[in-house]
Amino acid sequence: MNNAGQGAHVPNVTMRDVAKAAGVSVATVSHVINDKPGARIGEDARRRVHEAVAELQYRPNALAKTLSQGTSRFIGLVADQIATTPFAGQIIHGAQDEAWKHGFVLLVANTDGNTQVESDAIAMMLEHQVRGILYSTWYHREITVPAGLDQADSVLVNCFAPGSGLPAIVPDEVQGGRAATDELINAGHRRIAFVNTTTPSPAQTGRLDGYREALAAAGIGVDDALVFQASPEQEGGYRATPQIIGSGATAVFCHNDRVAMGVYDGLREHDMRIPKDVAVIGFDNQDVIAAHLRPTLSTVALPHYELGAIGVRTLLGLNRPTDDTPTRIACPPIRRRSVQEL
Repeated sequence: MNNAGQGAHVPNVTMRDVAKAAGVSVATVSHVINDKPGARIGEDARRRVHEAVAELQYRPNALAKTLSQGTSRFIGLVADQIATTPFAGQIIHGAQDEAWKHGFVLLVANTDGNTQVESDAIAMMLEHQVRGILYSTWYHREITVPAGLDQADSVLVNCFAPGSGLPAIVPDEVQGGRAATDELINAGHRRIAFVNTTTPSPAQTGRLDGYREALAAAGIGVDDALVFQASPEQEGGYRATPQIIGSGATAVFCHNDRVAMGVYDGLREHDMRIPKDVAVIGFDNQDVIAAHLRPTLSTVALPHYELGAIGVRTLLGLNRPTDDTPTRIACPPIRRRSVQEL
């Protein structure tokens, strides 16, 4: 035993350190220390935890002492990159506002996609006995559930994991694709091109399905010759423009606002006017792009704020998913000047 054995508290010892020394999970350490009623923990595991606590001289900090048995007034949000992505940062805003409404504080950990940081963040959330954890990604995709999320009530936001049993709150990509296409149809267009991304994702398939559904519902034949593939950035839209012009389309639905920005560039090079010669609609409502193009870009918004808010409501049991399928949140059209009636 070193000098720490003389009664001085060893600083910076965490539940994670105790768990590692005892060979158990952080959740088990929390249950033992807080003597959580009903926790099924064997006597050997309890003994190892108590021995590790004594050996490491772990003491709950002042924050931990205020926690109620097994839970707190904190909700955790673990994200890969959304804290550094302006338009997706609205997930945090929505979750934070909803948490405050119900007397909770949001603890946010931005991992930058680093799995070790992610693991440490989840362990920290568990150590602080959060009411639950929202796990979010900056773009809508399927994920593998990180280890540790099963030790707390958890909700997936802007992502999903089939078969995991975890509730998921995601954008309704199909509805968004229909909404974008309907804006063009309602403006009188019948020959509508779609510039889709080459990157596999729920957005790639969902927005295309929505485009096709809207055309079919309007009695417009679906022409696959009007569907073009492009990389999902400005250069991709620019390169696709000659195909759009050659197709004779009077309107184009772009997979995202960055692609639409490239289409703007390409149309101008061909002395074509927006929306008089070709109407353009994007997707995402990235305000730094859509609201500042000339003319301003009509688009469809991803409901990031709503995803965060409904994620918290689901975690607290105020919204109850009916089954294992994700809860899909509508993507509203944002009308600006790049679409006008013929």
